[in-house]
Amino acid sequence: MLELTQRDQVVLEAVITDYIEFGEPVGSRTISKRSVMNASPATIRNVMADLEEMGLLHQPHTSAGRVPTVQGLRFYIDWIMRSRQLEGSEKERIRVALKTKPQDIRELLRGTSKLLSQYCKQAGVVLWPKLSITSFKHIEFLRLGPFDIMVILISKAGLIHQTHIESTQEVTQVELDKFSRYINELLRNVPLSKVKERILEEMESEKALFDQLFSRALKMAHQAIQDTIDESEVYIEGRTNLLDNPEFADVEQMRRILRTFEDKSKMIRLLDETLKASTGIQIMLGTEGELQEWQEMSLISAPYWRGSTPLGVLGVLGPLRMDYSRIIPIVEFTAQFLSQILEIPDEN
Repeated sequence: MLELTQRDQVVLEAVITDYIEFGEPVGSRTISKRSVMNASPATIRNVMADLEEMGLLHQPHTSAGRVPTVQGLRFYIDWIMRSRQLEGSEKERIRVALKTKPQDIRELLRGTSKLLSQYCKQAGVVLWPKLSITSFKHIEFLRLGPFDIMVILISKAGLIHQTHIESTQEVTQVELDKFSRYINELLRNVPLSKVKERILEEMESEKALFDQLFSRALKMAHQAIQDTIDESEVYIEGRTNLLDNPEFADVEQMRRILRTFEDKSKMIRLLDETLKASTGIQIMLGTEGELQEWQEMSLISAPYWRGSTPLGVLGVLGPLRMDYSRIIPIVEFTAQFLSQILEIPDEN
C-alpha cells in the first residue's frame, strides 16, 4: 500500500469527490476554495504533482487540472471513502419495491435489476443462479404428448428449472412416473455439479444393462440435465442511463460499450468472477479483472443468498466516475433484502 500523508489524502479525496460530482478535471484553485484544508493553491498544486508521480492522479492536458486514475480511485475506495448510511425511508422504498414483485424468482430478479438501474441512474445487473452451485432435490417427467416431455428439475436451494425433451420412443405417464422415482432415489443429495458424472457411471452399471426401464430413465435424465446444470442468464436494465454520463458522449465509444452489453457471456464471466469471492461488496474498476475492455467503467456488486448458499450476484455497472459512497450501500442493502426474500432453511 502507498503511504500517503494526511495532507495527501485530503487533497486526493477533494479531487475525487469534485470529479465525481462535476465530471471535469479539478484544479488546485478549485480545491483551495472548496477544501477544508488551510493551504494555498501553490501548496495544493505541489501535492497534486506528488500524487500524479505516485500514479494516483492524471493530467489530461497540460493546462488542465487533474482527474483520478484507476489506482487513485482504488486507494480512495479502500482507505479514504466513508460510505453513506441509507436512511430508513430509503431502505423502506427498496423493501416495498421488491416485496411488490412477483413471487416467480425470474421476475423478482429481473425487477431487482430494474430497481438498481432506477435508484442508481446507471445499468443494473443481476446474475441468475447456476443450478450447479447447489444439490439435487427432485426431478419430475411430465408427458405433454406421445414423444414430448416436460422435465422439471428442483435443487435443494429451491431453484426450479424447466426444459422440454423429445423421447426416441412413445412413452406413457406411468412410465415417466417410474423414471422420476428411479432418478430421485439415485441422485438424492448429490451435488448438481456431480449429477452428470453420477448418471454416466450408472449407465454403465449392471442394473442399467439388464433393466430396460432404468436404462431409459437414465438416458432421459442425462438428456434433460446435460445442457442445464451450468446454464446462466443475466438481466441487464438501464443501459440507456449510461447515455447521461458526459464521459460517454463520444458516439463511437458509446456504441462500443453498448455492443459489449450484447455479449452476455462476457457479462456472465465478469459476474461469476465476483461471485467466487462471495464475501460481500466487490468493486471492480476499469482495467481490473474482466473489465479490461471497459477501461472507462466500473462494477459495484454483491452476492445474494438462499439459506447458506450464494445463488448469484447483483450490481451496478457505470462509469469510473460513479458516486461510490452513495451506490455501495444501495447495492449492499438490496442484496441483503433480496436474500431475506429468498431465505429458506437448509435441508438435511
